[in-house]
Amino acid sequence: QVQWVESGGGLVQPGGSLRLSCAASGRTVSTYRMGWFRQAPGKEREFVTTIRWDGGTPYYADSVRGRFTISRDNAKNTVYLQMNSLKFEDTAVYYCAARSSFGLGTTAQEYDYWGQGTQVTVSS
Repeated sequence: QVQWVESGGGLVQPGGSLRLSCAASGRTVSTYRMGWFRQAPGKEREFVTTIRWDGGTPYYADSVRGRFTISRDNAKNTVYLQMNSLKFEDTAVYYCAARSSFGLGTTAQEYDYWGQGTQVTVSS
């Protein structure tokens, strides 16, 4: 059984940066496509970004493209989300997710495994 644990969330001012990590335990995750989603209070879970098992073809939601960067280190079983130029509207619980099948995967339903989430709050 693989478990994913997110960390790195917190409180940051607008324009600031945070780096989230998603570490897997229990099994290698090098064959999974990984994604990040977020959910703000009262809203549905929203796609943020995804990356292929080998680190190729990262894909971003329009709302974060140019500000966020996804990466992974399969040797460490960890996926990262570097978030720069943060805005108020980036405030949400951020979740990492893993997908075992092929395909881009931009909806929550396409992912098989989830972390517990980490809170990101952008506030002045």
